[in-house]
Amino acid sequence: MTTTEATGPAAHDPAADADGFHVFDTTLRDGAQREGINLTVADKLAIARHLDDFGVGFIEGGWPGANPRDTEFFARARAEIDFKHAKLVAFGATRRAGGSAAEDPQVRALLESGAPVITLVAKSHDRHVELALRTTLDENLEMVRDTVSHLVAQGRRVFVDCEHFFDGYRANAEYAKSVVRAAHEAGADVVILCDTNGGMLPAQVTAVVATVLADTGARLGIHAQDDTGCAVANTLAAVDAGATHVQCTANGYGERVGNANLFPVVAALEIKYGRRVLPEGALAEMTRISHAIAEVVNLTPSTHQPYVGVSAFAHKAGLHASAIKVDPDLYQHIDPERVGNTMRMLVSDMAGRASIELKGKELGVDLGGDRALISRVVERVKERELQGYTYEAADASFELLLRAEVEGRARKYFRTESWRAIVEDRPDGTHANEATVKLWAKGERIVATAEGNGPVNALDRALRVALERFYPQLAKFELVDYKVRILEGKHGTESTTRVLIATTDGTREWSTVGVAPNVIAASWQALEDAFTYGLLHVGVEPAE
Repeated sequence: MTTTEATGPAAHDPAADADGFHVFDTTLRDGAQREGINLTVADKLAIARHLDDFGVGFIEGGWPGANPRDTEFFARARAEIDFKHAKLVAFGATRRAGGSAAEDPQVRALLESGAPVITLVAKSHDRHVELALRTTLDENLEMVRDTVSHLVAQGRRVFVDCEHFFDGYRANAEYAKSVVRAAHEAGADVVILCDTNGGMLPAQVTAVVATVLADTGARLGIHAQDDTGCAVANTLAAVDAGATHVQCTANGYGERVGNANLFPVVAALEIKYGRRVLPEGALAEMTRISHAIAEVVNLTPSTHQPYVGVSAFAHKAGLHASAIKVDPDLYQHIDPERVGNTMRMLVSDMAGRASIELKGKELGVDLGGDRALISRVVERVKERELQGYTYEAADASFELLLRAEVEGRARKYFRTESWRAIVEDRPDGTHANEATVKLWAKGERIVATAEGNGPVNALDRALRVALERFYPQLAKFELVDYKVRILEGKHGTESTTRVLIATTDGTREWSTVGVAPNVIAASWQALEDAFTYGLLHVGVEPAE
């Protein structure tokens, strides 16, 4: 155990928090407002299942009645999802000015959604009341009272989001507090203070939440946007001041720069504060859940996200590696397995002997503590990185280099005699790409030609044509990512090119690197490594 755990406010008895603390997720509504996210009903159902598996207490599904997609989601969620942990929440607004909640069609849609919990958004900034709602301050308070009391009378649990609360508090603190009192006195279970513009800082949040809590007696929650980069810190600051309800989104998705990120918030509450806010064992599923939701929304998982990013426990500096070899806690604030992640060692020109030895162990290559061998590998890596290679993103190429040093020879499944790629530009604007490879494999000379969608694809296909007769396993290999980087060089087209290729066999994925004066030659190197590594790891013995 590390010594940094449970260092927030006094640790709590988890049993006492069964309903004393709310983790409220709004990925399906607020998170869906992120640029680039467009969720189908099927997407929303899939995300809801993941969030329920994770163990959040409340899942805000959207605004029924406001659009057909959200209305359909609530109908299908009731029929198709057997929630184990979460309660489904419908979002909507207080009734219109001058009307009544009982007759408001939008309020009726909230009830018809069948959601057991309803979150109402209410104006708490006086200027927003007068300019956006175009009504009086007193009428706004009545809209809150009427809508909350009506929904409570209909058997619904009600939460109230005080929109723009912190900005409204700064402009007119007494009115902002009067909105909180109105919601609380009408029967709202929680009143949430929203930093809608995301402009607050932690110390400011702590002071405001503590004052409002003392002055109103309401149960308070926090909804923080991340425009200052402080949404997670502001959420925890509100908890420090007495808030017992946190609103977050998976991976911090949300409008503009996003919302408070669900995963760092719950990890901090469980590990640092000692609160039980998730079911037993759920925290260890956090990395998997984060990545699964990223796949559903079709966004690449953030590699540097706290706790769940693939780089969250990655170590590059040789000094770090030396310490980690003695005790991982020396450079890690928690054991990564607690959140379902793993420690990784990165190999680069910053690597020392400890980095290489730990990386070898991670890859299953025993260096046996051979200082001379490890020193040779360190020097080889630094020499190659000076040429433009990078191994921190190409574990497969590094493993091949490492095995070559350990075994005294490179693994070879074929020997290249020559290759060429031709791009033909035709008068009608179309292009033809053709590659020819001349190889030796298992004592036989092979010449193979193939066409492809671009010269690299043509080379890939030509390699397969040449080798699949000897190595049928290649049929399962598929190139899934291809990146090109122009490195510092003389100038323009004389610069050195680095290519990173990701390949899969349907079970595992690996990355290889090539560096050369031109993109085709660099791609060929990366392809050679990709085929060699893949064959090695399916148990094929080298032919050469």
